[in-house]
Amino acid sequence: MTEAAALPGQPRGGVQSGPATARAVNVLAPNASAMTLDGTNTWILAEPDSDLAVVIDPGPLDDGHLKNVIAVAEKAGRRIALTLLTHGHPDHAEGAGRFAELTGTAVRALDPALRLGDEGLAAGDVVTTGGLELRVVPTPGHTADSLSFHLPADQAVLTGDTILGRGTTVVAHPDGRLGDYLDTLRRLRSLTVDDGVHTVLPGHGPVLEDAQGAVEFYLAHRAHRLAQVETAVEDGYATAAQVVAHVYADVDRSLWPAAELSVLAQLDYLREHGLI
Repeated sequence: MTEAAALPGQPRGGVQSGPATARAVNVLAPNASAMTLDGTNTWILAEPDSDLAVVIDPGPLDDGHLKNVIAVAEKAGRRIALTLLTHGHPDHAEGAGRFAELTGTAVRALDPALRLGDEGLAAGDVVTTGGLELRVVPTPGHTADSLSFHLPADQAVLTGDTILGRGTTVVAHPDGRLGDYLDTLRRLRSLTVDDGVHTVLPGHGPVLEDAQGAVEFYLAHRAHRLAQVETAVEDGYATAAQVVAHVYADVDRSLWPAAELSVLAQLDYLREHGLI
């Protein structure tokens, strides 16, 4: 067993631009950071014999990256016909307006403020372009507007920030809610059990070969963190900042502001359920 295979979700080596499945190609944005890992994964999706492509999450407002996405599609003989967003965070969506100008495409998203064109996205929608089929899966929790896209033909799901290729994600309080996020993880688990999904194409980090293993890891991690936060409050740690310093002491301090958002979401959840 390789080291990668021993990690949650069985990540596929390093993060790189290029083909990930028969229908998905990654173009990695040059915006690496502690929060974005290696950078934002911009996904180009198309049927193997189609000249039309869909792009998910154009990424930051970086003309070089946006033009590179177009060039990669054109090199494969494809025209970008539609742009979709998993959610509105700038590292995924800030470049969408400029990308729409460059490609002449509509931008579809759950949040009306992010849309360019008449159509949005909603639970149960099926997006079809050039023979490609994408099923819209509501996955709130990281943010209220988070969506994932089920790609049945590749037994894959594109998760944005809901599941990352490495580490765990932030429940971005107050927009993100832990109860919603736990429901989302259970919904994604059902995709792996009932719909045969085995590959995660995340918004950051490497492709995951074991979708069910990744979801189970996330559920266990959230339960563990929630128990730690509950215990910390019982031990007298009164504020979110105090809980972070105690519970996340082994985490890089540069990530503590993001951890504090998750702790605030966990505290809300514990109060709502009468646990603190």
